[in-house]
Amino acid sequence: MRSNLLPVLSLLLGTAFLLAGNGLHGLLLPMRGSAEGFSPTSLGLLGTAWAAGFVLGCVFSQRLVRRIGHVRAFSAFSATIAIIALLTGLLVDPISWILLRVVTGFSLAAAFMIIESWLNERATNETRGLIFSLYMTVTYVAIVAGQMSIAAGDVTQPTFFIIAGILYCLALLPTAVSTASSPAPLKEVKLDLKMIYRNSPVSFVAMLLIGIANGAFGTLAPVFGADVGLTTFTIATMMSITIFSGAVMQLPAGRMSDRMDRRYVLAALAAIAGVSGLAIALLKPSGITVLYGLIALYGAMSYTLYSIIVAHANDYADSDQFVTVSGGLLLLYGVGTIIGPLVGGITMGYSPYLLFAVTAIAHLAVAGYALIRSRMRAAIPAEERENFASVPSARAATPESINLDPRAAPEN
Repeated sequence: MRSNLLPVLSLLLGTAFLLAGNGLHGLLLPMRGSAEGFSPTSLGLLGTAWAAGFVLGCVFSQRLVRRIGHVRAFSAFSATIAIIALLTGLLVDPISWILLRVVTGFSLAAAFMIIESWLNERATNETRGLIFSLYMTVTYVAIVAGQMSIAAGDVTQPTFFIIAGILYCLALLPTAVSTASSPAPLKEVKLDLKMIYRNSPVSFVAMLLIGIANGAFGTLAPVFGADVGLTTFTIATMMSITIFSGAVMQLPAGRMSDRMDRRYVLAALAAIAGVSGLAIALLKPSGITVLYGLIALYGAMSYTLYSIIVAHANDYADSDQFVTVSGGLLLLYGVGTIIGPLVGGITMGYSPYLLFAVTAIAHLAVAGYALIRSRMRAAIPAEERENFASVPSARAATPESINLDPRAAPEN
């Protein structure tokens, strides 16, 4: 087993650099843009552009990878991301940033898919669970590390753009020196919306709505923080709290959903996330302790929903449909993250606190629809359901990461 895991660790190191760079760059742009006086709509479009590029990368990058090979493709995409990180420090202009974010999203999706396909190739039935757990841990820790690094300096200086470029370049090294053979070609990704809706209407609607909520929050929460006068350290901490609280809540929420109708758990968590968002929007807390508490509650509830939705959809799917259903839901989530930042940016033009009104409406709609559907379709008996499993952060997940999930093993 040790010989199988050593090459995996080098690949995970490359993933960590990519995610740290993405966490830093993704937080830096809205904060610097806010400092430069960019409008909330243009800052929202940064998130929309990135999400659109990421979805396009998941769908179309396989063809380029097949043509030039995994190693050269990964080097090209990583170099492109690094160049763009440096360019955004030179071209401080909203239109330039929006256009460049499309390319960044596309290139990151392709780079993630290449590394994940390598990891999947190295995984065996004995090591798949361990590799999947390591991958999730790297995902959470690296994103938070990238975000928190921004608290150590001044976002108005070019330093962090350079650091982001360095991190993206460092991601090249583990794969460049790896002796692992190239994995099988990336699989084509298909989005069968009719099949996904027929399989589980709740999962279809809920995934789109939480994509809207998470896309709006992930892009514009730093702008909210800057607009209400929070320090750089406070903003970085606020963003990290949401990720860590969501990671901590994954297991208890999942175990609860194994014992009762997942739709009730989904409705309860979404309702609490919606109420916490409404509390921020209406109370406008000035104390940092209260804000941190509400943000932690929001993250703990909202960042567990993705995994529960995937588990619920697969309760109704055939055993050989896991990758198809989960991959389709992932792309549907991506569509939501395209919409969310745009809607959030427009509403924040009236008040920064309205960002949380947008997330609250989306979460309360999830709760309401889940309860309505629970009266229209019987739940799968608990003994017939698959056990809950956490899914990597959806904002960085690709269809190839789904193949790493132990539940996808029968298809490999």
